[in-house]
Amino acid sequence: MGVCDLQPNAKDHCSSRLSFRSRSSYHSICAAFCIAAAILIPLPTAAQNKSAAGKDNGAVRVQMRNVVYHFTDSVAVHIETLNGEVVPVGGNKFPVFDDAKSFNIDISSGEIAISTSSLASVLNSYVFARPGSPLTGISVAIENGRLKIKGKLHTKGDIPFEADGVLSPTPDGRIRLHSEKIKALHISVKGLMDLFNVQVADLIKTGKVPGVATDHNDLILDLEKILPPPHIEGKVTAIRFAGDTLVQTFGGPAGKSVKYLRLGNYMSYQGNTLRFGKLTMSDADLILIDMDPRDPFDFYLAHYREQIAAGYAKITPNFGLRVYVKDYNKLQRRRRARKTNKK
Repeated sequence: MGVCDLQPNAKDHCSSRLSFRSRSSYHSICAAFCIAAAILIPLPTAAQNKSAAGKDNGAVRVQMRNVVYHFTDSVAVHIETLNGEVVPVGGNKFPVFDDAKSFNIDISSGEIAISTSSLASVLNSYVFARPGSPLTGISVAIENGRLKIKGKLHTKGDIPFEADGVLSPTPDGRIRLHSEKIKALHISVKGLMDLFNVQVADLIKTGKVPGVATDHNDLILDLEKILPPPHIEGKVTAIRFAGDTLVQTFGGPAGKSVKYLRLGNYMSYQGNTLRFGKLTMSDADLILIDMDPRDPFDFYLAHYREQIAAGYAKITPNFGLRVYVKDYNKLQRRRRARKTNKK
């Protein structure tokens, strides 16, 4: 039986410019390419070796359908389906909604899509936003079944570059990036590298590009550490492009047999302990339900309280909690409308 108890809040870029051919410049572009290609395409991590869901690791079972999940104001993914666990990390005994660093989302099966605009935003505003960053002005596009990245090598006089390649999952669920073209000032950089018999493996040393390993001229990617929390973990079994989005399948066909708890758009959390706001729910039975099922459930963890406050809740006979939540994008539109009316 679920029980809600009041608890305190949790704490929570020709000559001189052709120096671009140097190893460090090529290394920077490789790093940018692989980072963009693999945003939200994580390697299996130690979390996958943990015990199954249950009281041993404090994991809460999670299921999501048709959810737009915001990590930042400009970065979001479309979770078409997701089954897995919300696993407490960082010494936390249970997940805390008010602390995104308190848990990871470990996916056993599902499909997650990310748009090229969100990829570019992650690179420009998060990955390469540090002072002295080598790359700037990055854009991402999908062309003819390949991922294409353009930008400027800031540390080499803003040299324009572009790169494209193909993505595929490895047998163990990681992501292989086979780069086919890399150009700077419209000159094929990969050709120059072949001339000097320099392989990607000679350029990327262990630890210099976090989450990147090499296999001859291919890159094996794990960028879970680069994304904002809560981090997503899982075994990627397929990748495809749909319009301007990358769609990643986790866990293979097994996910198709999953029984969904209800129709419509929702996020469900079941079992163990979960904290949100001042409430701590033991033997959790919490379902966040989209108030407007005509479009995806737009959810932003950093603003979940506002979304809940704009909706309403019901308690089941077994003390489960069903919360009907306002879409985050609709809250934003309402705020803009109010500001316009005041003017």
